[in-house]
Amino acid sequence: MAEIKFETLENEPAAFNLYDAGKKIGEMIVEIKGKDMTVFHTEVDEDQGGKGYAGMLLQSMVTYVRENHLKVIPMCSFVHLQFDRHPDLYKDIRSDSKIKF
Repeated sequence: MAEIKFETLENEPAAFNLYDAGKKIGEMIVEIKGKDMTVFHTEVDEDQGGKGYAGMLLQSMVTYVRENHLKVIPMCSFVHLQFDRHPDLYKDIRSDSKIKF
């Protein structure tokens, strides 16, 4: 059973880390400044593709953001795409900052 932990380890970027049987198999790299969380990158090990893990990381991040009254700056292409595809699901947490890719 996969488990996601939000970790802020010394000398490491903050991340939602995805573990399966104690082994890290994915991550969503983030940074919190003030009331904004910038999401930089989401990645799941190639051999774990198709299991919905990226979506689980997204949902964990969204839950954390809502619980902590933050806004998201989606620099990560996966998160940016999901926010664009489902604007009604994420309009309450999407930052007004304009981001160009």
